[in-house]
Amino acid sequence: MTLNLEKSAKAFGEAKQFIPGGVNSPVRSFRGVGGIPPFIAKAEGSKIIDIDGNEYIDYVGSWGPMILGHAHPAVTEALQKALYNGTSYGAPTLLETELAKLINELVPSMELVRMVNSGTEATMSVLRLARAFTKRNKIVKFAGCYHGHHDSLLVKAGSGATTLGVPDSPGVPDSIAGNTVTVNFNDADELRRVFEEIGQDIAAVIIEPVPGNMGLVIPKQGYLREVRNITEQYGALLIFDEVMCGFRVALGGAQSVYGIRPDLTCFGKVIGGGLPVGAYGGRRDIMEYISPAGPVYQAGTLSGNPLAMTAGITTLKLISEIPETPKQPDFFQKLTAKTKTLCNGIQAEAEKYNLKLQFHQAGSMFGMFFTDKPVYDYESAKQSDVGAFNTYFHAMLEEGIYLAPSQFEASFMSASHSDEDIEATIIASGKAFAKVVKYNQVK
Repeated sequence: MTLNLEKSAKAFGEAKQFIPGGVNSPVRSFRGVGGIPPFIAKAEGSKIIDIDGNEYIDYVGSWGPMILGHAHPAVTEALQKALYNGTSYGAPTLLETELAKLINELVPSMELVRMVNSGTEATMSVLRLARAFTKRNKIVKFAGCYHGHHDSLLVKAGSGATTLGVPDSPGVPDSIAGNTVTVNFNDADELRRVFEEIGQDIAAVIIEPVPGNMGLVIPKQGYLREVRNITEQYGALLIFDEVMCGFRVALGGAQSVYGIRPDLTCFGKVIGGGLPVGAYGGRRDIMEYISPAGPVYQAGTLSGNPLAMTAGITTLKLISEIPETPKQPDFFQKLTAKTKTLCNGIQAEAEKYNLKLQFHQAGSMFGMFFTDKPVYDYESAKQSDVGAFNTYFHAMLEEGIYLAPSQFEASFMSASHSDEDIEATIIASGKAFAKVVKYNQVK
């Protein structure tokens, strides 16, 4: 089967005349996998449909926010009602407090919450806060962890930077990058050595507790506890970037699964129900440094806008209030089990072709690496056979399965994916793996 993407190809060509690279976020360009990106016309439930009329089972879910599926009736109805009251006021609303309170109830470490408009804005703001609170300048991050595109953290980043082979961006001043120390994920000894050398200068460690931007990588047992212990020993703040894994790994975020209480946390994606949103928060004594309570300035015209707050409130209520009974497990148990069924099925298909891949799952996030060696950090992720992944990706696309267009991105399950969707995806994987075998024979 060959996809007809005639209209998408034309649309992509026109977009390049007015938008850099034809897209407003790099990984959408398909540059990492090659080919023409389908231009999407609409989405509903587990499906997206492009302007050529092709329908796909979608495992990107707008890169994570669509945990309920696309255009969930309760969310769209709430948004329609909110529209009649206006889209933005630049003034306080009850909705902002309601969402902040919900986040606090689900993630107790978030004692105070500040709403912003994106994950990048959240991580940028939280670093300024950490430096002000500790009166230190240096930040530690982990190779392959992506925390947005601001200067301080666009150093050995994952996500599109890895896909495009640009881990460090031009335009980032050396003076700023010089205050960012990068270490390897899952290596507590290396982190401890850095703190032994310059610990008195480190304001914070920022980490994706379950990284999804170098592909999905799982923390080793006890690793996050060691990171917490080291930061406490040296008086540095621990920041969990749960923009992607928050409300995906578990209802209370990765911090609830691993039993770690970070000082500060960043959220996004799910808490906006598919609308632009971000948030950061944490310990009250730290967050009270934020203006107007304190001296650290941060502001935003559209922060806490009523549409994003409405979609976020509706989504969080839906994923947290489904009753738990012996016959009907709660929302996250069902979603995690559904994801496991898919991963096990795909893995079984790979084994039929004697393909030794690395499969990872965390809640409703999943991914695989085209390598026969364990993947536990950025360097091991980069050993994956990108050509084999690209072959698999395009074969799946032709079968009507839309996956993240990069070996170095996670995929996502939604509550709208049916048993039939999962079975179709597993069958498609078998066909795609047959093409990977042929690729391996001729490469």
